[in-house]
Amino acid sequence: MKALLAWLDDRTGYRAMMRALFDDTMPGGASWHRIWGTTLVFAFVMQAITGLFLWLAYSPSAHTAWESVYFVQYRMTGGWLLRGMHHYTADVIVVLLALHLIQVIVTGAYRAPRELTFWIGLAMLSLSLSLALTGYLLPWDQRGYCATRVATSIMGITPLVGPQLQQIALGGTEYGHHTLTRFFALHAGLLPLAMVLLVALHLHQIRRHGRTPPTTKRHPDSPWWPDQGLKDAIACLAVLGAVLFLVFKPALTGGTPGAHLGAPADPTDPFASYAAARPEWYFLFLFQLLKYFPGSTEVWGALVLPGVALTLVSSMPWFDQWKWGHHFNLGVLGVLLVSVVTLAGLALAEDRHRPEYQAAVTAARAEAERVQVLAGLQGIPAAGATTLLHADPLTEGPKLFARHCASCHRYEGGDGLAPASGEVETASDLKGFASRQWLTGLVDPRTVASPAYMGGSAHRTGEMVRYVSTCVKTFTPEKRAQLQRIVAAISAEARLPHQSGPDTRDDALVQEGRRLLADGKLRCTECHQFHAKDDDTIAPDLTGYGSREWQVSFITNPGDPRFYGKQNDRMPRFGDEHILTAQAIGLIADWLRGDWLEPAAQTGREE
Repeated sequence: MKALLAWLDDRTGYRAMMRALFDDTMPGGASWHRIWGTTLVFAFVMQAITGLFLWLAYSPSAHTAWESVYFVQYRMTGGWLLRGMHHYTADVIVVLLALHLIQVIVTGAYRAPRELTFWIGLAMLSLSLSLALTGYLLPWDQRGYCATRVATSIMGITPLVGPQLQQIALGGTEYGHHTLTRFFALHAGLLPLAMVLLVALHLHQIRRHGRTPPTTKRHPDSPWWPDQGLKDAIACLAVLGAVLFLVFKPALTGGTPGAHLGAPADPTDPFASYAAARPEWYFLFLFQLLKYFPGSTEVWGALVLPGVALTLVSSMPWFDQWKWGHHFNLGVLGVLLVSVVTLAGLALAEDRHRPEYQAAVTAARAEAERVQVLAGLQGIPAAGATTLLHADPLTEGPKLFARHCASCHRYEGGDGLAPASGEVETASDLKGFASRQWLTGLVDPRTVASPAYMGGSAHRTGEMVRYVSTCVKTFTPEKRAQLQRIVAAISAEARLPHQSGPDTRDDALVQEGRRLLADGKLRCTECHQFHAKDDDTIAPDLTGYGSREWQVSFITNPGDPRFYGKQNDRMPRFGDEHILTAQAIGLIADWLRGDWLEPAAQTGREE
């Protein structure tokens, strides 16, 4: 072994390199304030190792990026741990760089002959933020996609060259496959290479000019090993512990450990969760700053003021030559820190008190959870994960409802996506349509003419409202009981998934209601037909009322004689007029019925 090591040393000179490392002089002895450089190198190595393994499973295209990250997160052994460590180490690096920068400025380590070392450190901070920004898009989820749109839009307002820079970053005029591949090339290729070169140059400068001596030298100089080496090792373990804590933190509250993965990005979706998109926490100050510079003044918040701040920090070695230069630099540092923390705090506080943002976050989280459920139940088709959501009534139904139906109808007081808006609808609220509870309200004299049912439409003066307001109002308890049986029978026609239990359990009640309807004792069949052809009826057919076929046919053409005929109150013929496709109509109907794919353990639920 000695001969082998001697041969290796003769060929490589590794013993001299090790002596140079272990005998590196620590002015003033070992100190905890010297740990930052080592912890940063350690964190960068962690990023390189985890990033390499993630690269082996990642597929950078608009149709495979999210899918490959899903595979890493939920299918690959230990993938969630690798991805979580890679994600949160980036956050830790930003914190370490900021603390190291503060230390350098406070201790005056930027002074000659270490100006170049200081500027290289600033360049490394800029590269770290660029790595974080480019990596944000790579999962190709909705959050990263929307936030990247904002970032590249800021790039586009750069004077003179902005549009050209933006087009280079996007790989064209639209966000898509080329945008993703270019960001991946930057994140996994060019920027890491630049970072390695800067780290090597930074270490070379430290070697050349030595470490900054303490302002008060209380201890004699000592070599790096063993005292400083032990402190560095403990600090690196602390960094690893902090990263692992962040990785496992979601599990403490019942979530999934690792980094969050949102729903796949869908550039074609006009209801994309733009309101829920926010940059990472270390860019929140800039996000808040831009709010104060609307329209054409945006360039001041996006480029001018950050550029002034960077220039001031970069010029600190020159300012220090002035008698009060170091105090001036400390003042600049203090103002910048207070400004960044204040702006970030304001951004967080405003979001906490903004209902539309909280609703958007909730919706985005629900969509992310939904696509994971669908991918687990159905697998991911070759066309990509977005097709799972496009074919899912729970996800797509409310979007279609909000776009095409909510101008007249409400859903639990809202438009299907957002909470109640306070607006008065012109047609009924369709939450729970055809359920026993909904039909009970329809035949209640107190609510039939309310905005929740027919109070906002032309039917508020029609036969149904008159019948309920006059006849039903005077029903005896016996007739009210019969009416409830009829309600159960009509609701059973819908075969609603969430009501299958009560419909089966109350089969005798349902059969009695059907018999009462057929007998005509409560006059329902004077206007409606029910399992018997009657060309004289003037109201919607109660045969299959609320079923999928009934709802699809109704949305397709509400003016059909089977429904409202000539009494149709302004509702478009969505299918016959080609406003909606058959698939879209089916998605709306399934969503209103509560009929969507669920894991086996959640089926058979009852209201």
